[in-house]
Amino acid sequence: MPSGLFHEKYETDERVFQTAFVKVWLFVFLAGCALFPFVASKYMISIMTEVGIAVIACHGLNLLTGFTGQISLGHAAFMGVGAYTCSILISTAGVPFVLALPAAGAMAALVGMVFGIPSLRLRGLYLAIATIAAQFIIEFVIRRWDGLTGGVEGMYVDPATLGPLHFNHPIHLYYLTFVLAVAATLAAKNIIRARSGRAFVAIRDRYLAAEVIGVNLFKYRLMSFAVSSFLAGIAGALMAQYLEVITHESFTIHQSIDYLAMCIIGGLGHLLGGIFGVAFWFILERMLEWLTTTLNSAFPDHITWFVSIREIVFGVTIIWFLIFEPDGLAARWRTIRAYWKLWPFSY
Repeated sequence: MPSGLFHEKYETDERVFQTAFVKVWLFVFLAGCALFPFVASKYMISIMTEVGIAVIACHGLNLLTGFTGQISLGHAAFMGVGAYTCSILISTAGVPFVLALPAAGAMAALVGMVFGIPSLRLRGLYLAIATIAAQFIIEFVIRRWDGLTGGVEGMYVDPATLGPLHFNHPIHLYYLTFVLAVAATLAAKNIIRARSGRAFVAIRDRYLAAEVIGVNLFKYRLMSFAVSSFLAGIAGALMAQYLEVITHESFTIHQSIDYLAMCIIGGLGHLLGGIFGVAFWFILERMLEWLTTTLNSAFPDHITWFVSIREIVFGVTIIWFLIFEPDGLAARWRTIRAYWKLWPFSY
């Protein structure tokens, strides 16, 4: 009987997939996602597309907040930058989607770096306030720049195409989101394993000690903001294709708080945190929608009592995780997996 997983070389220790068992289960999971549209309804395909977009956005926020320790409450605003950039390039300039998508990420990364400059001197609550300022500034620009963004009326998003794929078709958009979510996950994993990822963690844990041993704080903090905002821009461009009509109300501070809550529930500083957090959030949201609809039907005279059920439940959930499971679902999954590795033998 195997008594554990031991490595004799650094190469094997640094592998992304440590065992054949992990590779098999990953293949099964990806195959299930690829076959999902053939057995699911249009509603479920739409929900899973939202899940994929949220996973990409949460990976970016987790790299910034979870791994670098730089809290951000303006993540949705950077998604808005990517959404409007991609939509404007396609509809106004006629740029192909294959070029507009990375351009949206690059523009969001540039804006994120500008607002990330204060991170050299600001930390904690002060940095959070600075990112809230970024959220409000970007929202203000979107509302007031009528000639470019359509102002408060918003803008229609021209359906993008990529070869035979037309992204006004829900299945085509699902597959695009699925591929980009997998790519974002692999990119985040490799960033964490690289020199830059180790620098992020060193800055998060002890920034003074990191600076003493030669880590360039300003460089890596800006890099963290840039990578986080780039992924947010990609997610925003996909969100624009999904919504078909975008306004400043599509990317508010409420969405920024939701993404941060997903990362907290899933586990800050864990790659799986974004995936687990998004899955938990969307499952709970669907359950609350069903509960609210049921209560409204059963008690039509008391509809106003059930308006705030979502906010109350999500608020209580976040507080519960912060108190009883601060490392999130990813840490709990790691504990469960470690327990069953050598079951029924104890450690």
